[in-house]
Amino acid sequence: MSEEKVLPFIEHLVELRKRLMVIVIAVVIGMGVAWNFSSDLLNFIEKPLTGKTYLTEIKKKAYAQVKQWSPALYDRYKLEQEIKAPEKKHPLNYSAPLEPFFIQCKISMLAGFILVLPIVFHQLWQFIAPGLTRKERRLVVPFITAATVTFCIGAMFFLVVIWPVIINFSLSYEAEGLQSWFNISAYVNFCLRLILVFGLIFELPVLTLLLARFGIVSYAFLAPKRKYALLASAIIAAFHADLITMFVIMVPLYLMYEVSVWVALIFGKKRPVVEPELPAT
Repeated sequence: MSEEKVLPFIEHLVELRKRLMVIVIAVVIGMGVAWNFSSDLLNFIEKPLTGKTYLTEIKKKAYAQVKQWSPALYDRYKLEQEIKAPEKKHPLNYSAPLEPFFIQCKISMLAGFILVLPIVFHQLWQFIAPGLTRKERRLVVPFITAATVTFCIGAMFFLVVIWPVIINFSLSYEAEGLQSWFNISAYVNFCLRLILVFGLIFELPVLTLLLARFGIVSYAFLAPKRKYALLASAIIAAFHADLITMFVIMVPLYLMYEVSVWVALIFGKKRPVVEPELPAT
């Protein structure tokens, strides 16, 4: 490798180290801020364990309609007992010294990372900015805003919509002689990992928007590859052991690809129309 090629490569590594150091410092500061409300975040993650979620309200309304339309069916399957079933607590447990402390650290770290997302995305932009044109560099504020908002939407979508479904499905296996015993590390680690996964999934349209504006990808390039996107979504989701988690990851991932296709169509870089030359008369 020639010296001319080595020097720019070393400069890129130095620049990357600088950006990573800023990100690490920002995350540590964000972690310190998030530490004060990490207990509230843990309580929010634990909410599905109480059995009272939006699914409970939907079930009650559905059973009320069944009672109105078919009282015999309502009585036959004893749906009233399910509606009036007492709330059952499912406390988290830990079995190792300092385990709750390390869980609090993990929650604070992820919450701190989300708090400083604008700084993280700004540093990423600064790293790639030297390779952009002056016009493309003006997209820094829209990029940071869109990337931060979509990540937060993905995280909240998981916590509010998907997480209760997963926990309720897990609790539905309880029966006489089979009771749940959730370990705090397994429970929280599973949740935090999926928060990151859904946040990154919702970043796909933003990444596509940038690439489309720069002319790297287009609707014509993405649209014919839907079947490969579906296959890739299934493969990525397959890294999770249980079928329910695989399903709730695969569907949003493919839907985000579909959104990305239309983002590329609407906001992609328009190619100049070349008019055919007229024959000389």
